Formats: sequence, structure tokens, C-alpha cells
Amino acid sequence: MTGWIKLHRKIMHNPIFHDFQLYRLWSICLMSANHAKGQVVIDGNVMEIEEGQFVVGRFSLYDLYNRGLSPKDKVRGEKTPYRWLEKLEKLGYLTLEKTSKYTVVTVVNWGFYQGSDQESDHQVDQQMTIKRPTDDHQMTTNKNVKNVKNEKKKNTSRLKYEITDMENAKLLFKLMLENNENCKEPNWNSWANEMRLMRERDKRTDEHIQYVIKWSQRDSFWKTNILSPSKLRKQFDQLIVRIKEEKEKEEKKKAKQEGFDLSD
Repeated sequence: MTGWIKLHRKIMHNPIFHDFQLYRLWSICLMSANHAKGQVVIDGNVMEIEEGQFVVGRFSLYDLYNRGLSPKDKVRGEKTPYRWLEKLEKLGYLTLEKTSKYTVVTVVNWGFYQGSDQESDHQVDQQMTIKRPTDDHQMTTNKNVKNVKNEKKKNTSRLKYEITDMENAKLLFKLMLENNENCKEPNWNSWANEMRLMRERDKRTDEHIQYVIKWSQRDSFWKTNILSPSKLRKQFDQLIVRIKEEKEKEEKKKAKQEGFDLSD
């Protein structure tokens, strides 16, 4: 596979960045996804693949994930990478359309991650089919060369929210899943846009938003009430008050333990 993809440095603030296995798998998904609509051949059948999609099988994904890793770092279970893929789906990064022979993976908001400002005159979309036994899954990857226009040029088709807004939305959902694994997958565009409103209209910083998200999902009361960005935005000031109250109590408790009385 040739070509390259855009990778924003804000990926370092993404929750999965600190999970080696998930981040490696997520990177594989981004590099395997089509940059343009095309066709692939599986078992002699032609399949239409949209931009941001690729076809994968459980065993071929296992081979791809382990490629280049040292023996000690390789995953042993053949189905493990596929389970991680399902976890990425649950976290809202992608969707899976499963069949008995293969799975079509669709990266959620592909244009958001890669931009839609390709120069078609220089775009190469050469398809390569990796054949496997009929009882195995199939995997098809594309060779892509992506030419990017000047970043300063306005892209009118791009959604209004920024990468960090989507990351904040995913952080909230990730922590909600830790509290309740049966949480329903949200409308990501709506969630990211609400995060944008907090940042732009309410003048909240990303660090501030992330801190309050983490605090709310640790608190026994608020983790059952803050279940969406809109609820977070509505209760943000009240949450700040509660956070300050908690800190004051901790400071008084610490001072008392050290022999000081702050109430005097």
C-alpha cells in the first residue's frame, strides 16, 4: 500500500491514543479505508465500496495487525483484533456490516478525519485484492495517493465542529460506557456540535470541558445525570460549583489533619 493520510497532532488527546492496541488498530483502519468510491472483487463478485470504507475478515485482520510486530508483541488469539474492532464500533469510531465471509468497515465521519479536499486530477485509487481460502474471510485494501490543497483555503463542505469537539464527545461516551456498557450509541454530529457550542459560545476551553467530563462521570450522582453534551452544557456552571465545593472540603480536611482550623 502506498500514499499517505492526514494525521492531526490532536490525536494525542484522543482517549485511544493511550491504548496501544486500539490506537494501532485505529491507525490500520484509517490507512486501509478508501479515499474514493470504487470497486473490489471478492470471490469473483464485484462490490461497490464507498469513501471511508474497506473490507476485512477476522483472520486477515489478525495477519495485518501482527505484521511487523516482534514475536513478544504479536497478538496470539486470531479473533482478538476483530473483538477490538467491535470495541471501536461501540465507542463510535466506525460501523461494521457483517456477512458470513467478510465485514465492511465504515469509518465514522471519514471526511472529518481526512478532509474532502482531494485533487481528483492527481488521485490514484488502485485496488488490490488479497485472496484467501473460501472458508476464510476476505480482505481488500486500496493503494491511495492523497493530494491535499492548501490548508488555509476554506473547505465549505466541512462540518462546523473541530476535531477536538468530536474527541470531547467520544471522551464523554467512553466514560459513560465504563459506567454502563449498555449505553446507546449517540448521534456523533449532534454531540460534537454541542461540544462546539460550549467552546465557542460559552467560552469553555477544551481542558476545562475534559476536566468537568471526567469529574462528572466519577461522581455517584452526576454520572447518572450527565448523559449527553447538552446536559453537560446545561449543568456546567452547577458542576463547577460542586467541584469547587469538593475541593474546599478536601482542603479543610487536609488542614484539620495537619492541625489547622480554616474556619477560625
